[in-house]
Amino acid sequence: MDDPYQAFLTRKATVAPKRGLEVLPPISSTLKPFQAKSVAFGLEAGSFGLFLDTGLGKTICELEWATHAAAASNGRALIMTPLAVAWQIKAEADRFGYQAKVIRSQDEAGEGINICNYDRVDALDPQAFGAVALDESSIIKNFTGKTTRLLTDAFKHHRWKLAATATPAPNDHMEIGTHAEFLSVMASNEMLSRFFINDTSTASQQWRLKGHAERPFWDWMASWSRMASLPSDLGDKDDGYFLPPMHVFRHQAEGQAPVLTDGLFGALEVSATTIFDIKRRTAEARAKMAADIATADDEPCVLWVDTNDEADRLRAIAPGLAEVRGSMSPEEKEDTLRRFADGTIRKLVSKASITGYGLNWQHCANAVFVGRTFSYEAWYQAVRRFWRFGQKRPVNVHLIVAEGEDAIGRVINRKADDHARMKAAMSLAMRRDMSRSSQTKVPYLPTHDGRLPAWLCAA
Repeated sequence: MDDPYQAFLTRKATVAPKRGLEVLPPISSTLKPFQAKSVAFGLEAGSFGLFLDTGLGKTICELEWATHAAAASNGRALIMTPLAVAWQIKAEADRFGYQAKVIRSQDEAGEGINICNYDRVDALDPQAFGAVALDESSIIKNFTGKTTRLLTDAFKHHRWKLAATATPAPNDHMEIGTHAEFLSVMASNEMLSRFFINDTSTASQQWRLKGHAERPFWDWMASWSRMASLPSDLGDKDDGYFLPPMHVFRHQAEGQAPVLTDGLFGALEVSATTIFDIKRRTAEARAKMAADIATADDEPCVLWVDTNDEADRLRAIAPGLAEVRGSMSPEEKEDTLRRFADGTIRKLVSKASITGYGLNWQHCANAVFVGRTFSYEAWYQAVRRFWRFGQKRPVNVHLIVAEGEDAIGRVINRKADDHARMKAAMSLAMRRDMSRSSQTKVPYLPTHDGRLPAWLCAA
């Protein structure tokens, strides 16, 4: 027998409003069952988050959703993308028969799906599109950022919105808040006050989930988003979805590293400032070692750097390396990235913040990190350009580290554990949500005429 109190709590739970379709159109048979379920959920919700891991088909889900959302609005949908991803989505659209075009300004927009890079949003009229999808939506992680506010305000009154990313930050719940706010599900500050507490016991006073609010929070997320690491998270089979081995090689760079002193409890003092100093002192040694590894054969390879200085040192040592950096024009960046994707360029130098999002580089199975930062998302996204479903070869990742940089690895590992726990909690919440939505509701149809007792009739 069901617990009446639990049923009461379920009725009181915070859920996102449904603003989509009550009657769903046929979903393309091209989509796998878990992808079709995600699209159907999004069409019912109207605005939703799509948090499928890399290689699980976010792009085809975006295209299918945008097609139906455009038909349900004014016939025009917009997909915003990171650098050079627009043409990748266009190729996917052509492959599966979707009506889509890449645009650079409003004058080029037309019926169907329009795909445009984020850096050209100022050249568009948001009101000209009935539906909008943000590809790699982690771009809106900072709720005070200019891009976040611009996109949130521009599409504030749109009924049809989609935010798609593989990694809503596990250690920064504000990113989930900015997604909810963009999708008009709940304001960021309301989300914080409802589910979180400001932990003043830590120096950074981070927000953390209230103990009693953990399950309600994930159930709330399941009411407006779909997340999956594998198809089985959404009730499908995992057949064909496996990741090849990833081998991580650590290389010790020589150089004049600063002397690290013992801290209060005997541990070496390592801060962001200290790490920066370590990297500065060992930059030449790290660049030389990275260049030697990358140029040892003709296999495609990406060299990830943190600073322009590291990129300059690499190209001075190995002049044949191609590069994508922030000061280049969008056209130069796109051309270089397309030539790397088609194999014309074999070795590429760039930052994860510039080219670490959205691009499918399964043709490449080698990466060299000239340095690492404390950002788990940057590490995850950079590695996942290669180590993703569809990769046929083992992936080799080389880390060039110096003495004292072990602290970064420990932070990354902790955040990886946080990410795994987040995905497990979300998977359980979605299973509960899908179980509730799949229950058949049978209307009550009375078949017996009751009689009032004599004493009540006399009264």
